[in-house]
Amino acid sequence: MPFFSPGRRAVLGAFGASVVAGLSACSAGESTTPELPPGSASASPAGPAGNGAMAAAGEVPPSGTPAPTATPKPSKRIRRSFIPDYQLPPVVGGLAPVITKIPTQHPVVFLTIDDGNIKSPESVKLMAEYDYPASLFLTRDTIAENPAFFDAFKAQGSLVENHTVTHNINMVRQWGYQQQLADMVGMQEYALKQYGRRPTLFRPPGGAYSNVMRQAVADAGMKAIVTWEAKANAGKMDYQVGNSLRPGDIVLMHFRAEFAADLAAFRAAQLAAGLEVVLLEDFLGVA
Repeated sequence: MPFFSPGRRAVLGAFGASVVAGLSACSAGESTTPELPPGSASASPAGPAGNGAMAAAGEVPPSGTPAPTATPKPSKRIRRSFIPDYQLPPVVGGLAPVITKIPTQHPVVFLTIDDGNIKSPESVKLMAEYDYPASLFLTRDTIAENPAFFDAFKAQGSLVENHTVTHNINMVRQWGYQQQLADMVGMQEYALKQYGRRPTLFRPPGGAYSNVMRQAVADAGMKAIVTWEAKANAGKMDYQVGNSLRPGDIVLMHFRAEFAADLAAFRAAQLAAGLEVVLLEDFLGVA
């Protein structure tokens, strides 16, 4: 059975999108509030409580004592709403579609993070600071000693997807249909138990896939295989096509020791390209 690596893939079909979480008031023709730097005060923080209000509550401050002020809260980016312009291809002939890049006219980019080897509090902090949602393709055997670590990412709006139980990068060559299916289903059940949701997307360990794998993915109840054309690695961006991020790019990262450097490289590329980081599952309508 032939297999395919990420560098040889063609984009398969047109891909679908549901409206990304954002302000419902943002519609065509309206301007959006620009992003404020992480940690900055919101555009309209609560002001100081006036003496009159305190007096009404029976709390008159001593003469000459300034009234207490509310602590400004860090602002969040205003995510725009995007009208769907592509539809996720269905399973055809028992084979799940393969997504390498989303062909879209919208200025969006999708962040995906794999494995779960290094569980650093810094990664949680940075993802919250930048307000980035991501698809987390986790491996059961890699996260089993501390699955609760990823609850923080889930609370920030990320979703856990399927990267198998064992992360056998040779599964396409070494395993037949039944072994591949068992490895996928094991992660499906584990994710449901730990995170309350059965994954809808699959990432092959190492990126290689075959029609046997596509059949197993579909039979495990998932909607698509997701690969990539750009990745943040060793503190820099690597591109299979071009030398910058493009609308619809799916970006690969890993939970590694260099997470901060990789995320910084991605952020620089994302901002330079003027793209919005949105959740892949929201855009495809499989959240």
